Amino acid sequence: MTAAEGDGGDKPSGVQSIDRAVAILTAFSRARPVVGISELAKHTGLSRGTTHRLVSALAAHGMLAQVPGSAAYSLGPRLLGLSEAAREQLSLDVQARPVMAWLRDQTGETVGLHILDAVPSRRTIAQVESLQALRRTYTDLGAAKPPHQGAPGKVLLAHAPADVIDGVLAGLGDAAARLEGELARVRADGYAISLEERVKGVVAVAVPVRDHNGSVAAALSVSIPAVRAGRDDLVALTPTVRKAAATLSARLGHEG
Repeated sequence: MTAAEGDGGDKPSGVQSIDRAVAILTAFSRARPVVGISELAKHTGLSRGTTHRLVSALAAHGMLAQVPGSAAYSLGPRLLGLSEAAREQLSLDVQARPVMAWLRDQTGETVGLHILDAVPSRRTIAQVESLQALRRTYTDLGAAKPPHQGAPGKVLLAHAPADVIDGVLAGLGDAAARLEGELARVRADGYAISLEERVKGVVAVAVPVRDHNGSVAAALSVSIPAVRAGRDDLVALTPTVRKAAATLSARLGHEG
């Protein structure tokens, strides 16, 4: 008995059909955009007859489409509308807000969300401020900052394409070798720390946020007045920041 057919034995038939339909839809990917009935049956573990009935039903609802001149199928046009609706709700800023608020409440400090643009520059696109009287506040949301400065910038740059990294390093002269070593440590450690590097009196820790492709889409940071934290305190916060980043990554479709 196959997993796809056997696991649903205790489920109502309607739920089992949904499970099987989802198994068929998820058989398609960028690497496998067109799939025939026999291959779908093999991939899902369903019988050929069951697969054919489900494929026909999905095609009738526009979820699948038969490829012209072929017996194979591709994902259907109705999924385009659904994907746009999902994209709006799965956008980075929408998904980040509750996670950032949770991280602020856990740490008591200001949480920032940062991206790397095409220039490349690092931009802070959102913050959830600490409730403490003495706190870090981003007064330059959206402003371009050098990508190699500060913990969030180093996280983003460390995971940028090689040509982007090379371009930044090329403009730093003698400081390039030092930054290259820092970026290697960030990739190895999975986080970056800044001790008053970009803003005097502020320290920070940042970790990567990944999207559904596994690419680093953003950096999540916790920034603290230097009088309240040092390197050891930032390192101690790292598991909590990573937990928040993993939650946000999952909200963006990352399955790591």
